[in-house]
Amino acid sequence: MNTEEAKKITHSLIDTFKKASQVALDLRKAGLKKEIKSDNTPVSNGDIEVNKILTKKISEITPNIVIVSEENTNHKNDKNLENFWLIDPIDGTRDYINDRDEFTLNAALIIKKKPAIGIITAPAKKRFFYSYGISNSYELFNNEEIRLIDKKKDYDGLKAVSYSKELKAEIIEVHKKYNITSHQKMKSSLKFCVIAAGEFDLYAAEPRACEWDIAAGHAILEHAGGKVTDFNGDKILYGKPEFKNPSLILRSKNIL
Repeated sequence: MNTEEAKKITHSLIDTFKKASQVALDLRKAGLKKEIKSDNTPVSNGDIEVNKILTKKISEITPNIVIVSEENTNHKNDKNLENFWLIDPIDGTRDYINDRDEFTLNAALIIKKKPAIGIITAPAKKRFFYSYGISNSYELFNNEEIRLIDKKKDYDGLKAVSYSKELKAEIIEVHKKYNITSHQKMKSSLKFCVIAAGEFDLYAAEPRACEWDIAAGHAILEHAGGKVTDFNGDKILYGKPEFKNPSLILRSKNIL
């Protein structure tokens, strides 16, 4: 897939993501219906409705590419997937249910096991990010594309986002290695976006979550000049057994 094809697909999904983002907010305002899934994680009617909106449009645009979504079982047992969509309709469902702001909507197109397109919205924060190739990573603000690779950091030192306020020993060691001076707790794939935008510099995590949680953010950060690896410095590929993630280190272009 060339850059122009990826750009066309990405732009054709912008309005759908705007619609789905508003639906997520409207359903929450009206009062969500919540259930607990078999893996003991929550799901709401908002997750399900957003999933329907995104998968319907994506299947219309790319009918020959399979879709793997957190919220359904289709293709999760397929072997040797190389070209496919990964969707997490709402990442951060607990925050979404509990009326917090950091939840996101996510879709990534994987080509040859690598993320080629990434789209993330954070509806409650009114932020919209997408990418479709190297140096083509953007935040959409007031309908204007802001190119993330051109953004400059406006603070001294190096800042990290973290999954929790209390850091595990292995994460502290990563922070020391990269001379991190402070960290802030942040949930959901929004952390990929704020690192891509130069607002933070690093995120490190032990193996946790699944590929649909990180694929869109991976594309956005890497296309903005950042880097995504495991703790050994190896690249992250997609379509792994059970779609499980390895350890992760996200780095902004400032600390490559």
